[in-house]
Amino acid sequence: MTDADNAGPAPVPADTVEPDAKVSRARRLAFSAMLFAVAMTFIDQTIVAIATPSIQSELSLSRSGTQWVVNAYLLALAATFALGGRLADILGQRRMVLIGIVGFAVTSALCGATPTGSAAETWIIIFRALQGVSGAIMIPAALAVVVAIFPIRERGKALAIFFGVSGAMTSIGPIAGGYLTQWTWRSIFWINVPVAIVALVLTLMAGLEDKRRRDPIDIPGAILIAAGMGLSVLGFQQAQTWGWDNPLTWLCIVGGLVVLVVFARFEARNAHPLVRVQIFRDRAFLVDNGVLFFSMIAFIPVFFFASVYSQVSLGYDGNQAGLYLFVFFGGFAPASQISGRMLDKGGAKRPMLIGSVLACVGFALWASKLDDLSLSSQWVYIVMAGAGIGFLVGPSSTDAVNRAINASYGEVTGITQTVRNYGSSLGFAVLGTLLTTRLSNELTSSLVGLGVPERQAESIGHRAATGSVGSSSFSRAPESIRSQLEKAVQVDFAHATAAVLYGMAIALGVCFLIALRHPGGKVEDHEEATASDG
Repeated sequence: MTDADNAGPAPVPADTVEPDAKVSRARRLAFSAMLFAVAMTFIDQTIVAIATPSIQSELSLSRSGTQWVVNAYLLALAATFALGGRLADILGQRRMVLIGIVGFAVTSALCGATPTGSAAETWIIIFRALQGVSGAIMIPAALAVVVAIFPIRERGKALAIFFGVSGAMTSIGPIAGGYLTQWTWRSIFWINVPVAIVALVLTLMAGLEDKRRRDPIDIPGAILIAAGMGLSVLGFQQAQTWGWDNPLTWLCIVGGLVVLVVFARFEARNAHPLVRVQIFRDRAFLVDNGVLFFSMIAFIPVFFFASVYSQVSLGYDGNQAGLYLFVFFGGFAPASQISGRMLDKGGAKRPMLIGSVLACVGFALWASKLDDLSLSSQWVYIVMAGAGIGFLVGPSSTDAVNRAINASYGEVTGITQTVRNYGSSLGFAVLGTLLTTRLSNELTSSLVGLGVPERQAESIGHRAATGSVGSSSFSRAPESIRSQLEKAVQVDFAHATAAVLYGMAIALGVCFLIALRHPGGKVEDHEEATASDG
């Protein structure tokens, strides 16, 4: 040991410590602020699912209207996410984060203040959609802030923590929703207000600087993507009400998909596109997003359908329903950790293939046990389904970012989040229609079995399937069989939900076929992949 070592560390001038301390403090404040802001949007994806039966009952919503309470948020998030990222680049990340936080808090409060009566359905759907728009403004701007405050060598770790913590917030939704719903379903929206205030204060304290670009905003592209997604989801969602033989249903579905094709062609020729579609020429990136799209058909919608099943078929209250959904995360959380290590070691292909098989089998076996009306016969398969999704989501998202060599984190995340939320929204619409159709058929069969004439049975079954499943749904049924029919609803709803879970299993089987096309391997030099952000 040298004399210099014995002497201890040399004194550092105060003027060199001060700036480093300030930078570190500002960085922590900014990072915490962005986590609080984004946490609201992740929790909102699952917390509302617990309260939907209470919302439907108190506001007298139709089944389609109840599904729109969830799907309006997802659809708006998907349709405006890319625009939100562009606005953050052009108008400044700090400004858009603040606008997004305030917008999310205000729209949350207004959702909680939904009046009873004829205006209730329109009110809550509109403000749920505006909640989604606020989230789409806030999330890409928050991500851009995190990217900006960390140097390249620290950015990967920071983003891993950011996505890990914010993603884990999804698991809080079922538990928080269960407790809050015991008080009033309105509190699941009001809880966002104090969280938003904390995020707002921390953002202002962090003293962030706005970095802006003088690029044009692709207004035509924003209109095309919103119209294409909106029309296609509207067609699938409303098929349960309009009917599959209604030309309007197919006009919306086909028209929406055509508009999305036009959007892709328009963006390919645009000098300043909202979404740079050329990035999909990379096969790994294309596969990653394909896996994300089909896995999201199951991941977010399952919380709504399983929550309603647990309350209608199992007779659970809000707290019990929250615990029922939380079982899913018993598989999801450890699988996410294992798949992250597998990704670091050998790339995304292996965990995606494992996850696809696990999730497909798990959802199918879970579906087969729903009519047992017992959690004890289902929990193993719920955990398996959650583990499969845990193996899928993290590796596909991270690999997509790493593969996009010539794109920024903000741009790539804008694309993947758009794909994810469109998959959730479209899946929710298709599966919601499947649930209603199957439930109507099941209820009709039960009524016929109880001696109701077939035509009358069809009318009552359709009314109950498209309205709220409860005693008021069977007011037209003969008094002598009403109590028997209400008991049959538990099994009928279980059968209808099973059809939904089988549909999710099919989507996850498609994930496996897509994942087989992944070229394999991993991006060795992550810093090169992110250098364009520096």
